[in-house]
Amino acid sequence: MKRLFLVAVVMMISFLSMPAKAQVNLNVNIGSQPLWGPTGYDHVDYYYLPDVESYYYVPKKQFVYLNGNDWVFANNLPSRYGNYDLYNGYKVVINSPKPYLNFKNDKVKYGKFKGNKGQLVIRDSRDSKYYVVKGHPHGMPPGQAKKIYGKANKGNGNHGKGNGKGKHK
Repeated sequence: MKRLFLVAVVMMISFLSMPAKAQVNLNVNIGSQPLWGPTGYDHVDYYYLPDVESYYYVPKKQFVYLNGNDWVFANNLPSRYGNYDLYNGYKVVINSPKPYLNFKNDKVKYGKFKGNKGQLVIRDSRDSKYYVVKGHPHGMPPGQAKKIYGKANKGNGNHGKGNGKGKHK
C-alpha cells in the first residue's frame, strides 16, 4: 500500500513539474493598423498592395517598395504612385517576416487583385473594436483605449505624409 502511495506521489510531482506545452499567444495590433487597412484582422504585420507592387509594414508605419534593386522603407510611397488611393486599393494581409523577399511570388500570386475595390476599410467600419484606431470617426476619447486595453494604442493616421526613408536590401 505504501508503495502504491509512493508511486502516486512521484507521478503527481512529475506531472505537476512538467512545463505547460499549450500556450496561447494572443497578439492584437488593431490600434496600430491604418484607417485604410481592411477590416477583419486582429493582427497584421504587412499589407501587400498589388496595384503598386509595394508593401506596408504596420509596426513601423512604413511603405516598402523597390527602387532599382533596393528595398526602400519610407513613410510614404514614391511620387510615381501619387494618384494611388489607399482607401480604395486592395490590400492583402501577410503575417510573415520580410515578405518583400518573396516579392516575385507575391506579385504573381496576388496580381489577380490589381484593380479590385470594395474592401471594407477600418475608417468605414462600425465595429467598435476599430474605434481604438487613431482618427476613426467613431473613435474613443483620448485615454479610453488605455483604460480598456491596458496600454496606449497608437494609430497611424499616415496617409502618405512624412519623409523618413531608409534603404534595406
